[in-house]
Amino acid sequence: MSTTTKKKRKIKKVSQALSVVIGAFITAYGLEAILIPNNVSDGGVTGLSIVGSQLFGMPLGILIGILNIPFVFLGYKQIGKSFAIYSVIGIASLAYGTSIMHHVPTIIHGDTLLVTVVGGIIIGFGMGLALRNGGALDGIDMLAVLLSRKLPFGTSDLILFLNLFVFIVVSTVFGLQGAFLSGIAYFIASKVIHTVEEGLSGSKTFKIITSEPELMVETIRDRLGRSATYNVVEGGYSNEKFKEITCIINRLEDSKMKEIINEVDKYAFVAVYDVAEVKGGNFKKRDIH
Repeated sequence: MSTTTKKKRKIKKVSQALSVVIGAFITAYGLEAILIPNNVSDGGVTGLSIVGSQLFGMPLGILIGILNIPFVFLGYKQIGKSFAIYSVIGIASLAYGTSIMHHVPTIIHGDTLLVTVVGGIIIGFGMGLALRNGGALDGIDMLAVLLSRKLPFGTSDLILFLNLFVFIVVSTVFGLQGAFLSGIAYFIASKVIHTVEEGLSGSKTFKIITSEPELMVETIRDRLGRSATYNVVEGGYSNEKFKEITCIINRLEDSKMKEIINEVDKYAFVAVYDVAEVKGGNFKKRDIH
């Protein structure tokens, strides 16, 4: 490996670590400046840490660090060394961030709707930034992944179940209203995390079976500047062969793509999939002007 390549990899790792730290501090601010002062918690290990801090008077940062130790080890065993290292950096930064921000002024007070929405957005952005750069700030997702391999339930089902348990525990400290608000804030945060991980634009894959495949591809190329590929498929009942068109577009081009399909062949069979990431190939958009 050349010196230049090693230097680039080192810069990338430092950049990722710095992004994880920034994400952790953003999350800490959302907790200390918005959620906790308004008796609203987070989900996962962080939520349990908040409850423990309120019940026993222990510093939140210490509990976050201690309770996440087994999950970091689990992440190391199940996902890998680099993920565990970035997670340690993130969790340690979150723990430190909650300690130094414990007395920051509360920016929202009393308005429950605003508290859950703004708090959920801030902590979701922070956690999403950490996950996008290879680290995690909470270990409950790792536990869900492990349990899904041993139990007849999906990962998302187990994450929901584990967090329901967390919010039941939260209700013992913040009451039922606090638990419900915590659930709403967690839901908002999970949506923001998903958006930050995928990016704001995202991509979609269109699979199209039409009686006019050549015209469809030509129109897509002329009107959208996108290329497409063919797959020969066979009907399971009729045994008739078709050209299935596959085309990946930017999410913002979705309505235009559907308009083109409807114009060329309104009876075309269309399946649409969300795409998390696109790399390489000929995905670049051709100039259509």
